[in-house]
Amino acid sequence: MSTTPGEPSGRTPGTAAGALLLCRARPESVGSAAHLLRERMLLTSAGAEWSVLVPEGRPWLDEAEPVDRVLTGWATALAVGAPWPVLALWWDGDHSGCTLASGFRRTVGYEWLANGTPVGEDEAMRTFAARLGLDPVLDMQSLEQLTEPDATADARTRMLGLLAVLTRAGVALPPGIVPGEPVGKLREAARVQPGAEQIEWPGWRAAVGAELDVVEGGSLGPWLRGPKARALAVAQLAAGLPLAVWGARRGSGGWTATGALLVIHGALGLAYDRLRTVD
Repeated sequence: MSTTPGEPSGRTPGTAAGALLLCRARPESVGSAAHLLRERMLLTSAGAEWSVLVPEGRPWLDEAEPVDRVLTGWATALAVGAPWPVLALWWDGDHSGCTLASGFRRTVGYEWLANGTPVGEDEAMRTFAARLGLDPVLDMQSLEQLTEPDATADARTRMLGLLAVLTRAGVALPPGIVPGEPVGKLREAARVQPGAEQIEWPGWRAAVGAELDVVEGGSLGPWLRGPKARALAVAQLAAGLPLAVWGARRGSGGWTATGALLVIHGALGLAYDRLRTVD
């Protein structure tokens, strides 16, 4: 069950809150997009075709913003214009859940209470499986078990069950990077991985160049020129500006980042030919 703008979360974040972002792409493809979130994270491989981002967690630790809302915004921002989906795993003292973002499609998610009680919609799991290309029979059976009552399974057990299904899609989290662990422990585990990259805000000049590379290589590639490209760019600007303002007014870093990325995509769409000519 994902959180949308304007919808109260009803959660009280605490020190137990944490999150991971799984991207179905190699780290070199994820890094450029991740820098644009303007958050400190560690990026490392999580399988042959997957990467994991381990955030520092300041938006929910310092700013008292619910972790699920932040992660929904980040996942949406990363997936906009990218040819790969983003799966956010998040948890706090009362809930755990997942949110899947893919392109411009509506995010889909599921949630469990701390004691493992499912509070999502069964249809979400079917959509989840379809968008990730999971086996519609075997994998779907495993996902459906996560939506059924189980007195022996708490929220962390449910998350581990979800990861077990994802291993069949190629996800292989590095040792020590496990949902439910403290943020500090997760970051230490990510830091010692071979090729781990520190993600930080590079400044606007570098960000625009990185975003241009992401757009060219992403699902928006065929839409970069002509009337369709201009129409899409205008639509992105029209959606991004109010979303960024909404996020800024409410101190929501995730949704502010989503709006900002839509604005960047739209601006680059309008200026693409000029920028490439200058290069």
